[in-house]
Amino acid sequence: MGGVDKGGIRRVAMAVAGDMAAPLRSPCLFCQMARGSTSADLLFADEMVIAFRDLRPAAFRHYLVIPVKHIPTVKHLNRSTEDHHLVNHMLNVGKTLLERDAPQSNYRFGFHQPPFYSVDHLHLHCLALPFIPSWKRLKYSSLGHFGFIEAGKLLAKIRPLSELSSQL
Repeated sequence: MGGVDKGGIRRVAMAVAGDMAAPLRSPCLFCQMARGSTSADLLFADEMVIAFRDLRPAAFRHYLVIPVKHIPTVKHLNRSTEDHHLVNHMLNVGKTLLERDAPQSNYRFGFHQPPFYSVDHLHLHCLALPFIPSWKRLKYSSLGHFGFIEAGKLLAKIRPLSELSSQL
């Protein structure tokens, strides 16, 4: 993950999203970022995801990892190999970034579920604790079927049935 300069990351994001630019003419800010249409400072980019700092951090380090492909929310993910692989890749990217930038911290990784989300584009919150201010931990706590779902729980929920049956 490490050896790409910032200009290189921008070129990768633009090249990856370039083929999809025509059908994605939408006001979705995250889609614009994935296409390289903004001046966002990317921490990581590949053919599947980009990562950047949250503009309103709630923790010591707060990064977002988003898919290049527009997926509105966790409710639009299926129990499929493709979706499971995507979320697992998002989590691995987030872990790698936080381990690099905040190696001594405790981490929390997860997604806000409808109706408690602010951007209509799937995004993984990667948090290196502590929360700043401390009351922000409430926003990143599970409320059952609502609120925040930890990445590991989402992965279990969308794990392909073929993987489940092969382990029985």
